[in-house]
Amino acid sequence: MPELPEVETVVRGLAPVLDGAAVRRVRVRRRDLRWPVPSGLERHLSGARITGVRRRAKFGLIDTDRGHTLIFHLGMSGRLRLDPSERLPHDHVELETDGHRIVFHDPRRFGSLHLVPTAEAARHPLLAGLGPEPLDPDFDGEALAQAARGRRVAIRALLLDQRAVAGIGNIYACEALFRAGIHPARAAGRIARPRFERLAHGLRAVLEAAIEAGGTSLRDHAAVDGALGWFQRALAVYGREGEACPACGHAIRRQRLHGRSAFFCPRCQR
Repeated sequence: MPELPEVETVVRGLAPVLDGAAVRRVRVRRRDLRWPVPSGLERHLSGARITGVRRRAKFGLIDTDRGHTLIFHLGMSGRLRLDPSERLPHDHVELETDGHRIVFHDPRRFGSLHLVPTAEAARHPLLAGLGPEPLDPDFDGEALAQAARGRRVAIRALLLDQRAVAGIGNIYACEALFRAGIHPARAAGRIARPRFERLAHGLRAVLEAAIEAGGTSLRDHAAVDGALGWFQRALAVYGREGEACPACGHAIRRQRLHGRSAFFCPRCQR
């Protein structure tokens, strides 16, 4: 499932072509995505002008001058295709502007589109209760320490909790913990403040590097122009069980935590 860097890559690809553009037509070819495509999508978006494209956690938001915001989530296999040369199976929704076409493509249909009043977007059930953005300038170790206070849950699980910090999934949680030298199974409430500072710095560094590389394309992720992300080439521990740690040479291990695999170096991470 796309994480923060992948969604940010998509948003940055959409912004130059959508910001300020007028929506000429909306076609919905299939409505039964993870949640049904809103019945008023065509009516509310056709003729509207797009006033901004932004991201919140793992969601993209497209604002319009009619006071509505289109929230999109890519699910497990969703993509937004810019000016595709051909129509493909699983092209479910098409948005045509005065110059471009954006197509929502999703073979597994776990993605979703939601149309909400812009003033109420932050209170939408998918966005309400989300934690701080790890790329915000004021995000630091104190934010993580506050979220972890008194909790016995593993730190990797805390990072995956969208109420604690927004947009982080398993790939970047594993990579940030490696950069901070923290074992993924360590109890969050037993980590000292200086280590949280290193973790906050590690999160920011790995996310910024991943965005610069266009995200991680392990399966379905691609930018709106079809370009793949290349951050998988820079992964230090994720998916590298048995390979040498880039820092010390010890074999990377995989441990099942809360139903998901955590990758780490047993020598570098404590």
